[in-house]
Amino acid sequence: MSRINKHDLYVAELVSRIESQYDEIQTHLPLFSYKRNKRRVAGEIDLLARKGDALHVYEVKCSYRPIKARKQLMRIRRLIGVDDVRLFFFNGESGSITALLGE
Repeated sequence: MSRINKHDLYVAELVSRIESQYDEIQTHLPLFSYKRNKRRVAGEIDLLARKGDALHVYEVKCSYRPIKARKQLMRIRRLIGVDDVRLFFFNGESGSITALLGE
């Protein structure tokens, strides 16, 4: 039996907090990059939520690391190719959700 790591516990905590606000929630989605006709895994979306046409991406961090979260969220936005997406940072340690503004 495998043990669930702290990051995955925080992802599950976030899902339970926000699931009533969305039509669909997906976690741990692989993100692919294509260069020279080669597909490679470029990262992972911790949580992707959809309500109607609105897409929200959440980056989960175990501790307060907003600069790293912002960098990863900007990369996700660029790779998925959708400009109309809201980005959020969830700090598992404090339980706070922060929206990235003006991006």
